[in-house]
Amino acid sequence: MTAARRKTRARLRGFPPLEPARSTARVLILGSLPGAASIAAQQYYAHPRNAFWPIMRELVRFDDTLDYSLRCARLCAAGVALWDVLAAGARAGSLDANIVRGTERANDIGALLQRHPELKLIAFNGRTAATLFRRHIRNGAEQLTQSRRYVVLPSTSPAHAGMPFADKLSRWRAALEF
Repeated sequence: MTAARRKTRARLRGFPPLEPARSTARVLILGSLPGAASIAAQQYYAHPRNAFWPIMRELVRFDDTLDYSLRCARLCAAGVALWDVLAAGARAGSLDANIVRGTERANDIGALLQRHPELKLIAFNGRTAATLFRRHIRNGAEQLTQSRRYVVLPSTSPAHAGMPFADKLSRWRAALEF
C-alpha cells in the first residue's frame, strides 16, 4: 500500500448512543459509522442532504430545523434510540463501502439492549449497517437479539440518491409504525 493511500484512510470514532434516560426505547435505529460531516459537527446525520432528520420530522412530528439537542430529545421522547454498529474504523471519505475490514471495532450494542428490554425493533439505516451487525454483534448477543424484530431500511445517506425521498419515507413509515 502506498503512503498516499495510507494517508487518505482516517481512523474514525463514532458517538455515544442517543437513548431515552429511562428504559423506554421501543425502536433502535442503527447506522454504520458517522460520515465526515457528522464527525465535524459531532452530530448524528449532520450532512445537509441526509434524509434522516426530514424523515424523523414526518414520523415523529417535529420541526427538523430545531436545535440538534431538541431533535434528539424529541426522538427519545418518542421511544427511539439511535446508535451506530461501529464504534470505530478506518475509512477514506464518508462512503460505507470504504470502511476497511479488519479496522472495524463494534459498539457494545448488547449492553444497550440490556438497558432497554422493552425494545422490540432494530431498524438498520442501510444494508451496510445490517451486514456489520451480523458480522460483529448478532452472533455474540444471540440471547439479547432473539425476541426482537429486524428491518433493513433504505439508507438516508445522500449517496443513496437512486431512491426518491417519498419512497424512503414510505418504507421508513411502514417499518417503524409511527
